[in-house]
Amino acid sequence: MTPVHFSFSSAFMLGLMGLAFHRTHLLSALLCLEGMMLSLFIALALWAMQFESTMFSAAPMLLLAFSACEASAGLALLVATARTHGTDRLQNLNLLQC
Repeated sequence: MTPVHFSFSSAFMLGLMGLAFHRTHLLSALLCLEGMMLSLFIALALWAMQFESTMFSAAPMLLLAFSACEASAGLALLVATARTHGTDRLQNLNLLQC
């Protein structure tokens, strides 16, 4: 395993572990998701550069566009949650209560 591969897989695993074990605030969960998406973007971009193929060159940009959409939807949910509930703590959110 190369050091570059190890660093991107460890960054992805740190984001996944942060999402799984440290879910106190919605903002921290969104930041873990964003870190996972950025590590996937960099790994996919380096993979496309390593093969020197133009066929895979659009895949990182597509992933980055989906990541931006995910981030904007997450921030909209964060603002809506903070306005309705007054906090972004995930323990206070009840999905059955409107």
